Amino acid sequence: MKKLKDIFESSKHIAALTGAGVSTLSGIRDFRGKNGLYKDFDADKIFDLDYFLQNPQYYYEHTKDFIYGLESFKPSIIHNLLACLENDGIIKAVLTQNIDMLHQKAGSKHVLELHGSPAKHYCLNCKKEYAFKEIVPIVKSGKTPLCKDCGAVIKPDIIFFGERLHEKTLAAAQEETDKADLMIVLGSSLVVNPAAYFPFETARKGGKLIIVNDQPTPLDNFAALKFDDLEKFAELVFQFARL
Repeated sequence: MKKLKDIFESSKHIAALTGAGVSTLSGIRDFRGKNGLYKDFDADKIFDLDYFLQNPQYYYEHTKDFIYGLESFKPSIIHNLLACLENDGIIKAVLTQNIDMLHQKAGSKHVLELHGSPAKHYCLNCKKEYAFKEIVPIVKSGKTPLCKDCGAVIKPDIIFFGERLHEKTLAAAQEETDKADLMIVLGSSLVVNPAAYFPFETARKGGKLIIVNDQPTPLDNFAALKFDDLEKFAELVFQFARL
């Protein structure tokens, strides 16, 4: 705990990177785990852009309970911790691989969603934007959302396979990585790029890493500290930060 506190107090620009493990604490199933969502449907279809264009109903049918039921999930202790740390000026940004919007629900303001977000949907034809709350009742009724203006299919602003990541988000994440002298990795296996790239860059440039994950990661040897329990880690930080 003393070493953890010392690292926090000696760091001037702290960023966090979060993965699926953070949201499993909220009861959301991960994708690739033992009981992951990919056991229930074909991942190569559900988040594939070409398949979505052919059969958008497949995506909406299989995400009705997961993505369009997110309002029933509450932020975990990690989401709340990061929101408190940001509010106190200790953490500057949260980079996340998750698409569940729970960081914002907890109160985090500077959230960089590397894989996009369902918070916004847009028409594939005329690009008209729709808010998440407008789309939820349509999906829950079993229908495919269609644009009110032109009748074309509406797509979530989630990055599908075959799509490029948002350049502005990547640029902002790179800027935070360049500034960070400490990056805290929470609940990520660090096997998916570009997410795994950012903590590696922090370490390569002389910054410190703290990794909290219940399984080994490729960057464990670069970590100044490694924890395997997200909740216990959060409790430790709450203790010394007195949030």
